[in-house]
Formats: sequence, structure tokens, C-alpha cells
Amino acid sequence: MTTATTTAPPAAQARHEPAAAGPSLARLTEVELRKLADTRAGRWLLITIGLIAVAIVVVQLFVTDAPEQTFAAFFEPSLLPVGLLLPVLGILSITGEWSQRTALTTFALVPRRERVIVAKLAAVVLAALGSVLVSLAVAVAGTLAAKATGGAGAWTFDWQMLPYAAVFQVANVLLGAGFGLLLLSTPLAIVTYLLLPTVWSVLAAMIEGLREPARWLDTTSTMEPLLGSDVTAGQWGRLGVSLAVWVLLPLVAGLIRTLRREVS
Repeated sequence: MTTATTTAPPAAQARHEPAAAGPSLARLTEVELRKLADTRAGRWLLITIGLIAVAIVVVQLFVTDAPEQTFAAFFEPSLLPVGLLLPVLGILSITGEWSQRTALTTFALVPRRERVIVAKLAAVVLAALGSVLVSLAVAVAGTLAAKATGGAGAWTFDWQMLPYAAVFQVANVLLGAGFGLLLLSTPLAIVTYLLLPTVWSVLAAMIEGLREPARWLDTTSTMEPLLGSDVTAGQWGRLGVSLAVWVLLPLVAGLIRTLRREVS
């Protein structure tokens, strides 16, 4: 007696085979972190951010009076110049895929584009938090140097400033990422990021009717309280409105554009 055996067609077998798991979000974020330093522009931008933080402390050691050479005094001034460069890092992280023509490879390896975008945003947020640690490190070095050279070298510091500094730098880098995601062009995004705030500030100063909206929409003024040690409820409200307009809306619109854009 013979027993007939049937073999499922290849198509049926393929339907029962589990789909290959894609890379995890943590893995994608690690890749995007490496990409931040892979290009010459990104690498030198990171180096410049570190050098600026160090330069601010060195200048303070020579020009400030000895009683003013404290940990807080070294930490605060480094936040603003670093915050001015972080948006450029956010722009380069997003637009690099298109300017270097690697988007086709990236989105072929990870077809779900939103996962790539989330990984990029997570990477730049981690870089922004890392910049706060760099500011802390150079402030420690500056305080030790001040104490060794006869300055105050006091370790006085309001630790509430630390989360404020983190919010300040994360908001800055996401501001740049939003412009990059919306425009998908490195030169255009950088010029727009540098030009729009200046134009808005000038118009608000010239036109009386724009002064009140500027209190809610000008990120230069709404983010300024984060450089201090106390932020009021009203200041948080104005900050939230300005970030919703200049960060959240570009990120959402840019994500929709990226998901729909044809890659060639």
C-alpha cells in the first residue's frame, strides 16, 4: 500500500513563514547616533560645540572677577552658544539622508519610514542631553581651575537649573529637526532657521500690533527663562505655545511630507 503525500505550494509555505523582524528602535537610534559623527560636517559641528563650551569657561577665568567664578557662573553662559548650534545638528540629522542620497538605502532597509524618523529624533535628543553633560563637565573643570588660581571656586548651584537646561537644549535641537523634516534641504533649512527668528523679532519691534503675539510666539523670549533658576506658570504657558507652533507643527507636517515623498 502506498500513501500519497501532498506538498504545500511554495506560496502557501511562504504565508506560514514568520516575517523577518526588523531592527529594534534602540538599534536604529544607535545607528543614527553614529551617523551624527559619520559626516565631516556633523563631526566638526560636534567638536565645535565642545570647544565653544570650553572656550566660554576659559574666557571667564580671565575676564570675570574672582568672587564671580562659581560653578553656576561657569555652567549658565555655555548653554546659549551651544543651544544656537544644536538646531543645526538637528537639521543635518534629518536632511543628511537626502543631501547625501542615502534615503533610498535607508528606507529600503527600514520600509517603515516613521521608525527611522523617530530614531533620528531620539538620537538628536540624546545628543542635546549630552551637551548638557558637557556643560556640566566644563563647569566642574572651570570651578577647579578657579579655586587653584585664587578665584572663588564656589560650588553653589541651584539644581533646578539642570532640568531647565535639558528642556532648553532639547527644544533647540527639535526646533532644527522640525525645519529639516519640513524642508528636507540642508541649506534651505539652515537659512530658514537663522532668518525667521530674526525677521520675527524685527517685525515685533517695529509693529506695535505684533508685540503681544511675540510674547507667545517668539522662541527667543519664551525660552529665555529656562536659562535661569525659576520659571513661572505663565512663562511655561508661553513656552508651550511657541514650541507647539515652531516645533510640533513642523515636525508633524514634515513627517507627513516624508512619508509621502517619493525616494529616487
